[in-house]
Amino acid sequence: MAGEHRRTVLVVRGGWEGHAPVAATDLFIPYLEKHGYEVHLADSPAPYADPAFMSGVDLIVQCYTMGTIQPDELKGLRAAIEAGTGMAGWHGGIADSFRNSSDYLHLIGGQFACHPGKDPSEPGAGTEQHNFVPYTVTMLPEAASHPITAGIGDFDLVTEQYWVLTDDYIDVLATTTQKVRSWDPWHREVTSPAIWTRRWGQGRIFVATPGHSLDVLQHDSVRTVIERGMLWAGR
Repeated sequence: MAGEHRRTVLVVRGGWEGHAPVAATDLFIPYLEKHGYEVHLADSPAPYADPAFMSGVDLIVQCYTMGTIQPDELKGLRAAIEAGTGMAGWHGGIADSFRNSSDYLHLIGGQFACHPGKDPSEPGAGTEQHNFVPYTVTMLPEAASHPITAGIGDFDLVTEQYWVLTDDYIDVLATTTQKVRSWDPWHREVTSPAIWTRRWGQGRIFVATPGHSLDVLQHDSVRTVIERGMLWAGR
């Protein structure tokens, strides 16, 4: 509409190519444009260090697995979020980024630890497919009324199941439980958050751990949660 303020989204995509950062984010860019966002693309976290640019960014969508972040980039990212810029992402693109930075992990509130795979004695050990296991994303009661997850019930996936290390300053909407199998070294089930939000200063952060591959991102429930999560996080 004429005169309507167009919000700005910075899409930071790169890092480990196994998560197809360009193709994955391309799935969601048309949705953001449809909802009034002007899209800026970056292949590194370098724009985070530009305070003049970041002051006009309403939403960051980050798909940047592993990699490194420089001190000025991290400082700029944290300052932008504290001032009201939202941040959203999925899988390793947000929960396994910048392992060199404890301050980044503190910002996000959950860090990828592992994705336990199939029986190591089975054929295919060490391959990507060996890490794909069936699991359930379980919605918590608070998810029923949250704008990100309203109307979405529990759903099943066959993909990497993230075991994440978290603190209690996250608002969990859904979880997944890692079972104990005969070959596992742990002795009781472990439940990890699968969808969560976090308030940081004036900003909002959204994380979904499913999203290893394009087919998972195109799963109806996963895609809906991510689309809603991006809009929820935006300033």
